[in-house]
Amino acid sequence: MNIEVVKSKIHRVKITGSDLNYIGSITIDEDLMDASNIIEGEKVHIVNINNGERFITYAIKGKRKSGEIILNGPAARKVAKGDIIIIIAYAMLEFEEAKVFKPSIVFPNEKDNSLT
Repeated sequence: MNIEVVKSKIHRVKITGSDLNYIGSITIDEDLMDASNIIEGEKVHIVNINNGERFITYAIKGKRKSGEIILNGPAARKVAKGDIIIIIAYAMLEFEEAKVFKPSIVFPNEKDNSLT
């Protein structure tokens, strides 16, 4: 039996911008992607702390050490610059493997989205 578990989480990160006219996705500082084990093109769930919105998109790499968290395309309407969000990715694992699996969870600095 397979079950879906949290694989990666970037907890409480600040939106730095939005681009309604971009095709879609969320741009994430590459350092945050590496630390949380999220790869480019991976499906991610977004939870907006400020307004309760929950939606799904995919990750694209942002400039390393930039602190970028930018919502693109239609999802840009679900956030405002400065909103705090949680980014979550899930994985399907065998039940026994899931029991011992440890997700990659990152707690960035909310002021500048840095890891320090």
